[in-house]
Amino acid sequence: MEQILFYTAAGIALISAGYFVFAKNPLYAILSLIVTFFSIAGLYILMNAQFLGIVQIIVYAGAIMVLFLYILMMLNLNKQDESRKHSLRKIIGIFAAGILFIGMLGAYKGISGNYISENPDSGIGLTKNLGRLLFSEYVLPFELASILILAGIVGAVLIGKKEI
Repeated sequence: MEQILFYTAAGIALISAGYFVFAKNPLYAILSLIVTFFSIAGLYILMNAQFLGIVQIIVYAGAIMVLFLYILMMLNLNKQDESRKHSLRKIIGIFAAGILFIGMLGAYKGISGNYISENPDSGIGLTKNLGRLLFSEYVLPFELASILILAGIVGAVLIGKKEI
């Protein structure tokens, strides 16, 4: 039963993520991204990472998607705006996506062994163990992620600021 739920949630995530990439209407793209986030949260819960599943729902599907919708309404994109995009930016975007794809392939080839725990009730995804690891061994990446979020907020303010 768990495998059926897992493959169903994974299929929904892949289909809605694909629709997000190829959607013509930005509003439908954002709504399909919300479906992707919810299905990924379901995958986290099925993999015994309840905390990550709840955070996925609260942070990504809740707060970040509301910000995306707000920015979409604030920018008021039209068909005329889409034609003014420079082809150099599109080429740079395709190049960056290719580099990301090559990096993901390299990371996939580096994976070896079976990472499934022998004891499924070891509490790997529980909040207490995650907090202990997050603020001891992974404190530097945690703080770097907070700086990245701050940079995103500053960028959003600069984009939304009207020129005088």
